[in-house]
Amino acid sequence: MTTTSSFFVNGAYVSGQGAGIVEVVSPATGERAGAIPEAVAADVDAAVAAARAAQPAWAATNVWERAALCHRIGDELAKRVDELARLQTLEQGKPLAESVADIEEAAKLFHLHAEDAVRLHGETLPSTDSSKRMFTFHRPVGTWGIITPWNFPLLMLAEFVAPGLATGNAHVVKPPENTPLTVLAAMEAFVAAGVPAGLVNVVPGGGATGEALVTHAGIDAIGFIGSSATGARIQKMAGLKRSVMECSGNGPVVVLADADLAAAARAAVDGAYLCAGQVCCATERVIVHADVHDAFVAEVLRAAEKVVLGDPFDAAVNLGPLNNEGVAAKMDRHMADARERGAKILLGGQRRSDAPTGLYYEFTVVDEVPVDSLLSREESFGPVVPIITGRDDDELLRIANDDALGLQGAVFTKDMTKAFRFMEEMAVGQVIVNDSNSWWDVNMPFGGAGGRGTGWGRIGGKWTLLDMTDTRTGVISL
Repeated sequence: MTTTSSFFVNGAYVSGQGAGIVEVVSPATGERAGAIPEAVAADVDAAVAAARAAQPAWAATNVWERAALCHRIGDELAKRVDELARLQTLEQGKPLAESVADIEEAAKLFHLHAEDAVRLHGETLPSTDSSKRMFTFHRPVGTWGIITPWNFPLLMLAEFVAPGLATGNAHVVKPPENTPLTVLAAMEAFVAAGVPAGLVNVVPGGGATGEALVTHAGIDAIGFIGSSATGARIQKMAGLKRSVMECSGNGPVVVLADADLAAAARAAVDGAYLCAGQVCCATERVIVHADVHDAFVAEVLRAAEKVVLGDPFDAAVNLGPLNNEGVAAKMDRHMADARERGAKILLGGQRRSDAPTGLYYEFTVVDEVPVDSLLSREESFGPVVPIITGRDDDELLRIANDDALGLQGAVFTKDMTKAFRFMEEMAVGQVIVNDSNSWWDVNMPFGGAGGRGTGWGRIGGKWTLLDMTDTRTGVISL
């Protein structure tokens, strides 16, 4: 792999124009994993200029050629799965098997969106004027500023860049300061695939870099995945620029009285330890019917026995460290609040004291969680199963919807009438029936519900292509 102590601008690795260096520290080992230049506004300017210079020719390239390039990128990423996965685990902290799956899925997205692009059709529209013929077609928006989070560094870049390239856009990507290495190293695959210089640029950095990007006059649109608080700040700065915003979730998992309790418990546990719970559709609140509460809790504790916290490079481990001190401190705060409010800590509830870093958090199960506690009201983003009890279906639904966020939810029931009720009435963008709240497919439209603080637009399948293009209407007078 190439050195990662640089940015990727205009098809090449380049040194930053500032003097500062940001060290990347592994949450797994506490040791230095690498270093990158500290970005300055001039670095963003250079990346945006490269993108804008490259985009018109790419927009004019026919869709079959764009699709062929995306297929080549997918192939090149697939060749590098092992080395990219090891680098991601080092800087992010998730178990190696999860990192392998992430890189494989990123490669798959380039193949998927290549196929989506060649089937992105317009339509002919009837006109009230018999002398007119109307039709629609799709045009790229232009140059996108992409801001991605640290939990899935390369996969979430692919969620925007794959459909963006397939539809003729150019990109300036800002990955987070604490997980930029995998993204920068992956640019070798883009070069090997023959991506024209300037179409994909990577400039890591912090808040100042992000602000320089979203406010830049040369950026036509914003793609963002991250917290709702950051999303709101970005939108305020971006103004009327086109945007796709996929923000925080506080995933309700609803367990009805007729549910398969063992399956529901396994799914709740799975959704709480994947990526150490640092997933926007993690198990954040389990709302269980009072009639089956005790039996369900017993099943959760049984399912939790499979969770092994430790070195993420160990094949026997399925729970690695949290990525950074901020999220670990949030877990501490949520657990302290739960204890003060009388919740019962049935398992875990603290950092492991004998680990290489202070970021190894024990898998945690909390019962009798008050609905007004921080575990219930906020996205914890850690390996925790908070259990809330409701008396009947109406109360379960009310608790599920009593939240400012609305990304993804799950419901467990054997009654399809009840399943359809919850699918229609839960205020989330997706409802998963009888599986983990963290379940996702590359071809599904993923995003938040209207009226919630979870953003807009959809990630996945043809829907992202539609969000990253303009629907153009042509009218011909006969």
